[in-house]
Amino acid sequence: MPRHSHHDNPNPTPAEITAHAAAARARKRAEAEAIGIDDDFVAQLVESFYARIRADALLGPIFAARIADWPLHRDRMKSFWRSILHNSGEFAGNPMAKHLAIPGLERDHFAHWLNLFYATLRELERHPAATRMVGTRARMIADSLLTGIATRDKGIGGARAGADLPQV
Repeated sequence: MPRHSHHDNPNPTPAEITAHAAAARARKRAEAEAIGIDDDFVAQLVESFYARIRADALLGPIFAARIADWPLHRDRMKSFWRSILHNSGEFAGNPMAKHLAIPGLERDHFAHWLNLFYATLRELERHPAATRMVGTRARMIADSLLTGIATRDKGIGGARAGADLPQV
């Protein structure tokens, strides 16, 4: 396993920390772009996915009740996914708090969301590795949100609420 410079320097300067973080971001972005996950792909994914969501009988009404400005929401989601997939650091928000505030969300909603997301990914697929990477991240996010809701509602018994969510 390659060693990083901070392993040899237990007390890096702020400039070294910043440089290390910038290099890690650049590496992550380059790895994603090498399999087709660039800004255009993220934009297409978000636009296509939310068109699907808005037309969906189960999830469309949940989103419509909370989103008044769809272009703003899509722009925030593009920022969110660039942060997730490119480690851009540009997203500022609290998805957990937003989802905790929605009454009645449960496993079936998240499973359905994932299935729509996976269908969108397959439709736009540029590279199988990109589909796996983005799909895996989406599943981790859905699992985390569902687990947060279940833990709030059931305590520690909800800690593995998303264990059986669909895989990409």
